[in-house]
Amino acid sequence: MPHSALQTPELNLEATSQSAPAAASGRPMYYEYQPKETVRAQHGTTLRCKTWEAEAALRMLENNLDPAVSLVYGELIVYGGAGRAARNWKEYQTIVRTLKNLEPDETMLVQSGKAVGVLRTWAHAPRVLIANSNLVPAWSTQARFDELDKLGLMMYGQMTAGSWIYIATQGILQGTYETFAAVAERHFGGTLAGTVTVTAGLGGMSGAQPLAVTMNDGVCLVIEPIEDRVKQKVREGYLDEQARNLDHALELCEQYRQEGKGWSIGLTGNAATVLPELLTRRYPADIVTDQTSAHDLLDYIPEGDIAAVLQLRKDDPEEFRRQALASIMKHCQAIIDLQTAGAIALDYGNNLRGQAEKGGLRVRDEQGQFLYPGFVPAYIRPLFCEGKGPFRWAALSGDPQDILRIDRALLETFPDDKLLARWIAKAQAKVPFIGLPARVCWLGYGEREKFGLVINDLVARGEVSAPIVIGRDHLDCGSVASPNRETEGMKDGSDAVADWPLLNALANCASGADWVSLHNGGGVGIGNSTHSGMVIVATGTPEKAERLRRVLTTDPGMGILRHADAGYELAQQVAQERGVQIPGAA
Repeated sequence: MPHSALQTPELNLEATSQSAPAAASGRPMYYEYQPKETVRAQHGTTLRCKTWEAEAALRMLENNLDPAVSLVYGELIVYGGAGRAARNWKEYQTIVRTLKNLEPDETMLVQSGKAVGVLRTWAHAPRVLIANSNLVPAWSTQARFDELDKLGLMMYGQMTAGSWIYIATQGILQGTYETFAAVAERHFGGTLAGTVTVTAGLGGMSGAQPLAVTMNDGVCLVIEPIEDRVKQKVREGYLDEQARNLDHALELCEQYRQEGKGWSIGLTGNAATVLPELLTRRYPADIVTDQTSAHDLLDYIPEGDIAAVLQLRKDDPEEFRRQALASIMKHCQAIIDLQTAGAIALDYGNNLRGQAEKGGLRVRDEQGQFLYPGFVPAYIRPLFCEGKGPFRWAALSGDPQDILRIDRALLETFPDDKLLARWIAKAQAKVPFIGLPARVCWLGYGEREKFGLVINDLVARGEVSAPIVIGRDHLDCGSVASPNRETEGMKDGSDAVADWPLLNALANCASGADWVSLHNGGGVGIGNSTHSGMVIVATGTPEKAERLRRVLTTDPGMGILRHADAGYELAQQVAQERGVQIPGAA
């Protein structure tokens, strides 16, 4: 049964069961520096650093690594296959030591998970600047990155793993919820009741899909090759039930479809095997999607006995990659075939279509458009045009009551937003707090600034017990260039223009964010995306209120600028209505 928001799930068994004495990739990890005590975020109001801003960065780094949150603790892998919080344990210790000694007017520079310098800047400048996985474009390939990773010179930061603002599966949950709500509105009369969604993947972020589907009253069947991950998501409350086998899974799907009940079923298996079997059985899936890690072939589990496959990854990585690509092609072709059979298909994974295309599968039509669309161009882009995206906050106190107090303030601040009220009610009922208590909420231009000031005032008045970290996913309206995902099919053809996330990072530095990051490859793999992140800490001071005004206006404003420039009339209209300055606009 789903957990209440105040229940804490058991620790992630993957953190111990899949941690090896040496990293599978061969990268140096310096295990002798691994802390004797398990890393978890400190709670309360006692500072170990000289400012709350540095303390917040330290706690969020620790939170990323908490075994309840991270995917493979021993390798500092947070989520997304190989997305890490620090390059290795030695560099983790250096980052922690540097944060503790950082003066109020100093900035720590982090290069792919390694603290490389401390500069004297300003008290209102960022305390931390992070760059992860960035390679000169012509050299930005997975193979070159892997070489540097093995040498201990780089790390893959994914999106929020290497920028220390990951909040576990909840981080992508509302965006996934909004996507399936849009699918329901467009194709099923406003509800997923009586429908079955088939998807794959139950890693760090993937648990969002079954819960998002059931929040929209649908049935969700999720296929996952590692059984411990299925069990973990049931324990956490992101998944309702584990099936014994495919026959049992389909019986459950049909039972709950007929009842019109929102319910999710996890099946241990491989999508490349199960989806073609559904086609053979002519199973009437209503929606088919995925949320697997396919951006790096070493992170996609191919067909076969799971123990043998995982051993193959250690013994013969090249053969593992070959088999992974073959399975990806089967997986992707099955999604295309299920669409042909009548299912609504959408891509929600980490470059599954792109990898299948590299393997030789036809995934585009004669006009160059994908045969089934990504979730952003199909359902989310209008929200981006309004400056909306996955805004989030975390309670540095560790007290869930702080998040519930902020929830109440959110509903008081936007009393007429019925969708927001519905989301908060569902989140409080079904979303467990994992690690530091946190909340994600899609807010747009003007709303983020307004609510950031509300949070700062709550801190100032002592209505929450410690400062609040405010950040967002890198998957935001104006902070990412990713032609196979967030910027797929831009109206003016500017899918691959990466100037926008670079400008976003620069603008957030200029506006007074507390830490800013710039990454390559998150979501879809090295060389396939550029994206930036920002975090600002609400400390309750008047000075921080002014910085919150600027940062939380600048950041979503980039989304309006980016989409208005691309010719989206909605973004142009929003810019005109809300006073967003665009030189040269009529």
